[in-house]
Amino acid sequence: MTTQSFKNSKQEFNFGPWKLTANKSHIMKSKDIEKLAEEMKMHSLPEMLFGDNVLKVQHAGGFGIVFNATDALRTVDNGHGTVKVACAEAWQESRADSEHSKVVKPYDWTFTTSYKGTLLGDNLKLKRVMPSSFFVLLRFFLRVDGVLIRTNDTRVYHEADKNYLLSEYSSRESYISALQNVPQYLFTDPNEISQYLPLKQLTCEKLEFPEEVDNSTVLGNVHICVNSDEANRESRQT
Repeated sequence: MTTQSFKNSKQEFNFGPWKLTANKSHIMKSKDIEKLAEEMKMHSLPEMLFGDNVLKVQHAGGFGIVFNATDALRTVDNGHGTVKVACAEAWQESRADSEHSKVVKPYDWTFTTSYKGTLLGDNLKLKRVMPSSFFVLLRFFLRVDGVLIRTNDTRVYHEADKNYLLSEYSSRESYISALQNVPQYLFTDPNEISQYLPLKQLTCEKLEFPEEVDNSTVLGNVHICVNSDEANRESRQT
C-alpha cells in the first residue's frame, strides 16, 4: 500500500487585462503555525490552517484583490471569547474548584473574521472565469452545535466593459433556538441555511479603477451598514 504525497497546484486564467491565479497547497506545519501565532500575538490559531492557499485577481495596471487565510486571521478579535459551546456552563460548574476550569485568557476560538480580501496596488489600494465577467465568493461559515450558526460572505463581481469592481460583504447569524422550524439537515449546508439567517450587516463598495486605466476616476467607496432590524426590513422589501 503506497501513499501519494500531496502536490501543490497552481492555476492561472487570463481574462482581458486581468490575471487570476489560484494556488492550492498543504496544511501549514505546527512550527509555522506557532510562529505565525506569535507574530500575530494571538493565543492560538486553527489547528488546520491552509496558509499558502491564495486566490489573486490582478489587473495589468497593477491593482486588484487577493484572498488568503493569514490576512483573514488578522481581522479576528483575539481578545474576546464571544461564543460558548452548549455544555460549557454545565462543564464549568462541575469543575468550579479545579484549576483547569480557569481560562487564562479569553479569545475567539471560532476565529470569526470579517475579512473582505486584501487590496493590491502601488498607488491604489483597492466560480472561475466566465466569458464576459468574473465572480468571486469568499465565505466564513461557523456552526456551533446547539448554540448558533453564522456566515460572513464577501462577493466580488466585475463585467468586462466596466471600469470598476463591485464588492458586497454580508454577515448573517442566528441562534439554533430560533431555527426550530428549519429542517436540521440544512444546518450543515451553508448555501441552504443562509437564507434562514437574519441579516446583521451589509456593506457594499464600488471600487473604481485609477484615472490612467480607461480614463476612469479614482477609487470611490460607498458603505451601507445596517443593524439587524433595518437589514431584515430591507431584505423583505427587496
